[in-house]
Amino acid sequence: MRIARATLLTMLVAWGGGCKGSEAPAVTGVGTAVAAVQVFPQTVNAIGTVGVRPDRFAAMAAPGPTRVARVFVVVGQRVAKGDSLVAFEHAPFDAAAQSAGAALSNAERAYARATRLAQAGILPQKDADQAAADLAAAQAAAVTARRSQELATLRAPINGVVTQMSAVLGASVDQSQALVQIADPRALDLLFNVSPSEAARIHVGDTLALSSGEGTQGESLGSATVVSVAVAVDSASRAVGIRARPRPSPKDSSARPLRLGESVFGRIVTGAHANAVTVPIEALVPEGEGFRVYVVDSAGIAHARPVTVGARTEARAEIVSGLSAGETVVTTGAYGVTDSAKIGTKSP
Repeated sequence: MRIARATLLTMLVAWGGGCKGSEAPAVTGVGTAVAAVQVFPQTVNAIGTVGVRPDRFAAMAAPGPTRVARVFVVVGQRVAKGDSLVAFEHAPFDAAAQSAGAALSNAERAYARATRLAQAGILPQKDADQAAADLAAAQAAAVTARRSQELATLRAPINGVVTQMSAVLGASVDQSQALVQIADPRALDLLFNVSPSEAARIHVGDTLALSSGEGTQGESLGSATVVSVAVAVDSASRAVGIRARPRPSPKDSSARPLRLGESVFGRIVTGAHANAVTVPIEALVPEGEGFRVYVVDSAGIAHARPVTVGARTEARAEIVSGLSAGETVVTTGAYGVTDSAKIGTKSP
């Protein structure tokens, strides 16, 4: 029995000594970087739509119930101010204008007679006042009829491009149906929606970098300038509207023209932090609603540490708290690292 116990004790001591001499394998295939202090831009990223300035857009409809007689233009066609767009059947409008003209003539004669008789004391003054009111109503009706007669042929009110045409030859239309839309492609605006907190950081005159997509994959579309920040929150979207105006592109620029209705991504520079602690964006590992990084100590051991993240770009992130400049963090492969893991290699 004593021999068995001695043998077992010898085996346990030998096994324990072997464990002390062995180490867990190091995590390889990861990269590291040193947290740096630098000037870091403060930005707001937003998705917007290319629109047209309100004074360079027109939507037109028929002046009243009628039928389409001719269509002169198609979508995409350039038109000049005064060009014919759509013609309607003129007969109803001509008849209405003639009727309104006749009614106006009768009202003028009735007013002249009532005024004369009232001055002579033959007709009560209230009858003369009624005749004046009837004359005013007839004048308004005549103006409306003449205007409708003029609009029996829709003409372009501005120089631009036809962006919508829904008129069909022979179809019945009325004044509630917009048939033609014209926009001036040289007078574009960019409309963005941001949160109220983001809007507080944006000011008129701020610069936007435009692209067709987020990140480095998006095609560059030039730049724009903020021209207005809404003072009210939209009741439906609960967002604040930002209106920006594209800057003229240099002659040697490769940026393509913006097109009405397309979506664009805007990166609005609102300021800069002069002494921001930053790390590569790959160092951030999501943790609940926040982030953590893995800090590598002098022995090559990674320690998980929660951090507060500020502004971010496609390449780097600002660390507001939780990390000091000069500390080394895991970058590439951070998602596969665990707390207290041995890091096999470190970048210079």
